[in-house]
Amino acid sequence: MSKEQDTSKLWGGRFSEATDAFVQRFTASVQFDQRMATEDITGSLAHADMLCRVGVLSASELAEIQQGLTQVQTEIDNGSFQWSIALEDVHMNIEARLTELIGVTGKKLHTGRSRNDQVATDIRLYLRSAIDRIAAELTRLQHGTIELAAQNTDTIMPGFTHLQTAQPVSFGHHLLAWNEMLQRDYGRLMDCRARLNQSPLGAAALAGTTYPIDREHTAAALGFDKPTENSLDSVSDRDFAIEFCAFAALLMTHLSRVSEELVLWTSVQFNFIELPDRFCTGSSIMPQKKNPDVPELVRGKVGRVNGNLVSLLTLMKSQPLAYNKDNQEDKEPLFDTVDTVVDSLRAFADMIPSIRAQKESMREAARRGFSTATDLADYLVGLGLPFRDAHEVVGKAVAHGVNSGLDLAEMDLATLQTFCADINADVFEVLTLEGSVAARDHLGGTAPAQVTAAAERALARLQER
Repeated sequence: MSKEQDTSKLWGGRFSEATDAFVQRFTASVQFDQRMATEDITGSLAHADMLCRVGVLSASELAEIQQGLTQVQTEIDNGSFQWSIALEDVHMNIEARLTELIGVTGKKLHTGRSRNDQVATDIRLYLRSAIDRIAAELTRLQHGTIELAAQNTDTIMPGFTHLQTAQPVSFGHHLLAWNEMLQRDYGRLMDCRARLNQSPLGAAALAGTTYPIDREHTAAALGFDKPTENSLDSVSDRDFAIEFCAFAALLMTHLSRVSEELVLWTSVQFNFIELPDRFCTGSSIMPQKKNPDVPELVRGKVGRVNGNLVSLLTLMKSQPLAYNKDNQEDKEPLFDTVDTVVDSLRAFADMIPSIRAQKESMREAARRGFSTATDLADYLVGLGLPFRDAHEVVGKAVAHGVNSGLDLAEMDLATLQTFCADINADVFEVLTLEGSVAARDHLGGTAPAQVTAAAERALARLQER
């Protein structure tokens, strides 16, 4: 391997030969960690302000650093900043450019800190901002889901177990079940945010610093709740990244379950819903096709998010304290997870409110599947039959229906009385789909009045955020 003389390393005093060109590229992270540039500059500004407050920097030096970092941020924003692999990472690139701009004062910025606590701070700032964006998209998705549910409180569809028709429910009730999953996801996301919102800045390499720093000041300046307690843990902790990826894996699992139902329901075999054309694609050979690509793609992206979680867990499982170069591998899985979750939520938040229910198809599917069989059993129990005997009677009635092609509600009273002589004409009140749904009139039930109340409670929870 060829050697390239490189005198630009900010840590090169210890070394007698240049870094191998391949090793330089292999160990660099600037290709991907430059997305934390704004967070790095934000952290540096807070650190510089604190150094001035405790007397390590003069007021004029602080002003120089502030002016220089503002110029660096401008260059990054307008695309003129020159990133260098030779400078390894986002931190060294920014510090080197700052020194070019303001001279020796730029070299004073790193007083009292290390890249170890610097990167730990940057990641927390980056992820906190990402969590806030994700929370907004998740709230938008929940709002659209709840609104669609409120519009379909009395739209009847079959409820399924084992993907077999079970009992009739309202479409609105089913949509609110999706919202319950998302509500739990939101809670997990906020728990993660609360735990990560502590500042590791000032932990330095692993043991703290001899300078009279004020960690409470920098923590408050950066919007953290407080400084972290232990310097060793501060630079080596990546629990918050793992916790976020665990949240993301569960959220994407929920979106995948929703996606599976959307894919099924848009098929001609179900024909329960129609998705807007803008969320679908056609076929290159079959002109009749309208493929639900967005739900399918979200369903497929679960694999990469699950893989990122496993990647981070594996990364951390054998690391001794404190910082190790292994931790450079935490960023790409984390960044990819953030991007995937943001995009998936955005797609769903745009798509879900535009779903159009095919109400007649839903109703016909509920009518065909003997979905009121349990209602008939409950009716017989009301007449005094033990439930197991009622279950057997209804099973025989269903078997007759399978053979005759008649649903329970389509059989005449005389036919139903062959299975139980005590059945009266009022049985047809419970065999209708509307009667079945309305009978579940309790908290968590599928009666339209209950679904309306549940939607109102769900919207109220969103408004409290």
